[in-house]
Amino acid sequence: MRPRRPWVVGVSGASGTPYAAAVLRGLLDAGESVDLIVSRASRLTLLDETGISYRDAHWRDDLRTWLARGADGKPDTFGPDVSDVRHWPAGDLAAGPSSGSYPVRGMLIVPASTACVAGVALGLSKDLLQRAASVTLKERRRLVVAVRETPLGGQTLKHLVTLDEAGAVVLPASPGFYAGATHIQDLVDFVAGRVLDAAGVPHRLYRRWEGELGGSRTGQEPGTEPGPQAGPGSGAR
Repeated sequence: MRPRRPWVVGVSGASGTPYAAAVLRGLLDAGESVDLIVSRASRLTLLDETGISYRDAHWRDDLRTWLARGADGKPDTFGPDVSDVRHWPAGDLAAGPSSGSYPVRGMLIVPASTACVAGVALGLSKDLLQRAASVTLKERRRLVVAVRETPLGGQTLKHLVTLDEAGAVVLPASPGFYAGATHIQDLVDFVAGRVLDAAGVPHRLYRRWEGELGGSRTGQEPGTEPGPQAGPGSGAR
């Protein structure tokens, strides 16, 4: 049996709890282990956005209810298996992820609030989420920061540059529309898929760009419709 080496997932207080749910489902579907840190502020956001309470004493049941919920608010949309998730209270600074000797693959912060970004950039370690992120950086492990805020102030932009220079992947929670989204879940899954891409975790959450304009609208296979080539971020769109 191989040693457990999880991804740490930190959920901060920014709006965007469906992004976190989609990333968690994607990791579990890929057979990855997860250590989960849900900040105090994010629990208020989760309650506001979904009506779901996340309690330390009942975290497994609460997590299963959360991950089963679709981005459109419908319960029991998914059937998550949370057996390989380990929960750490946000105030537990003696938890496993607080130490560099604790074996993890890396850390994904989804969504990342501007307060969380500032705390990690400045090395404040005021709670377990920030401490685990600081450990991830000092150990040169992969850190993905899915910032969810708009507009971004100058100080936050400086903090994001600091994180980039420290080796983190700064990934704004900005859905793309070239994948042919027809449902709110598609837009959420696009962002979650990009987070997993940055972590190197395989998934099938969105239709990837394959070099054919209009492929997502027509449903045609790549190569069946002639036309000019343009990348998904090009000015030709």
